[in-house]
Amino acid sequence: MNLDNRRAQLLDYLRANGKTSVNNLADTFETSGATIRSDLRSLEEEGLVIRRYGAAEACSPSGVSSEDRSMDEKQTVNLDRKCLIAKAASQLVNDGDSIILDCGSTTLQMVPHFERVMALTLMTNSIHIVNAVANLEAEHTVLMPGGTYRRKSASFHGTLAEQAFKQFSFDKLFIGADGFDLAQGTTTYNEAYQVSQAMCQAANQIIVVTDSSKFGRRSPNVVVPLEKIDVVVTDSHISAEDAAYLKSKGIQVITVDA
Repeated sequence: MNLDNRRAQLLDYLRANGKTSVNNLADTFETSGATIRSDLRSLEEEGLVIRRYGAAEACSPSGVSSEDRSMDEKQTVNLDRKCLIAKAASQLVNDGDSIILDCGSTTLQMVPHFERVMALTLMTNSIHIVNAVANLEAEHTVLMPGGTYRRKSASFHGTLAEQAFKQFSFDKLFIGADGFDLAQGTTTYNEAYQVSQAMCQAANQIIVVTDSSKFGRRSPNVVVPLEKIDVVVTDSHISAEDAAYLKSKGIQVITVDA
C-alpha cells in the first residue's frame, strides 16, 4: 500500500469508526505506531483529522469550519508546533513585565515557561490560562475581566470584559490567530472578537503567536491590523516571501524549527 492510499484509507477508517487509538490503527493497517503518527500529523496539517492523546478522530463535516472548533479541540491541532512557538514567545517575557494573554491554544502553552520569571502581572480572559497559572510554583499577579462566559472558547467576552481591559496599560500582548492575511492582519471567525481589540488598545507591544498554516487563511473579522503588529512568532514552514513581506513592514519575525 503506497503512502497516499494508506492515508486515504486511514481517513476513511476514522470517519467510519470515530475516535481510535494509535495502537488500534497500527494493528488495523499492519504498520508501526511511528508510521501512523506520521500519517496523522500530515492529515492534521491538512485539517482532516484531530490528534488527541494517543488517539485521533476525523474532523467535523465540511460544513463546520476548523476555526469553529472548541478550545479543547484546538489544543490538539498542530500541538508540537504550538509548543515550540510558545516556548520561543515566552523568551520575550521578562521579570516584572505586565502582559496580556488572549485566549488561545498557543498562548496557553506559554504558561509553563513562566516558572522561570518573577513577579509577572498577567491579565487574561481565558479560564484555561488562569487555571494553568494557578498550578505554577511561582508568584504572579493574575487579573481577569468579568463579562459573558463563552463555553466554546472557555473565555469571557462582551462589553464588561472590553471595558475591563481599557482600564489598564500593559507592556505586551500575546495573541493568536485563526487566519493571517498579509493585506489585513490577523483575522478570526469568532464574532466576539471586540475584547481582543480592546486588549490591543491596552498593550504597548503586540506579539502574534501562530503556526504557519494560518498564513493565507482569511476569516471574516480583522482583529489586529497589520500595521499594529510588532512581532510575529511562528514556525519555519512560513514561506520566505511571507516572512520577507512582514519584515518589510517593520515586523520582527521569529521562527522555530518544526
